[in-house]
Amino acid sequence: EAIEWLVSAGMLNRVYNVSKAEHPLAAFDKLDQFKLFVFDTGLLKNMAGVDNGAILLKSDYQFKGPLTENFILQQLKGQFELEPRYYSDKNSEIDFVLQYKTEIIPVEVKGGEDKSAPSFKKYIGSHDPGYALRFSKRAYRQDGKILNLPLYLAGKTRELL
Repeated sequence: EAIEWLVSAGMLNRVYNVSKAEHPLAAFDKLDQFKLFVFDTGLLKNMAGVDNGAILLKSDYQFKGPLTENFILQQLKGQFELEPRYYSDKNSEIDFVLQYKTEIIPVEVKGGEDKSAPSFKKYIGSHDPGYALRFSKRAYRQDGKILNLPLYLAGKTRELL
């Protein structure tokens, strides 16, 4: 009940897991499996007691990943007709999946320097999506099916597809 109230009030964003990454995504929502994100990344940072120096100076800072995912969700919300989802099975997880027209686009979010993403690459190999997005500190570039977008371009995702 508390979660429902916070989601209804716009304080939390609920992102559902989908059983299949297929069009239409909403038909495959697992209503009992979801992630919660704070509506504002700055508030999340403050609530967690994260010091700016830890984010800026420590390349291996563990909380950088969740902060980055929260930021990317903030930027993606409202750009597409359907809110982002995520895809998880017993062996892997895709940070977000987007529905753009009839395409299902997997999204990988990297807050640190590590660019390995075995689940993401496995998903691309098995599902053969038309597009795949990776948000990170890396520069804008195309790596096969993967479009690498710097974090600062997340607000322009739909325009760049």
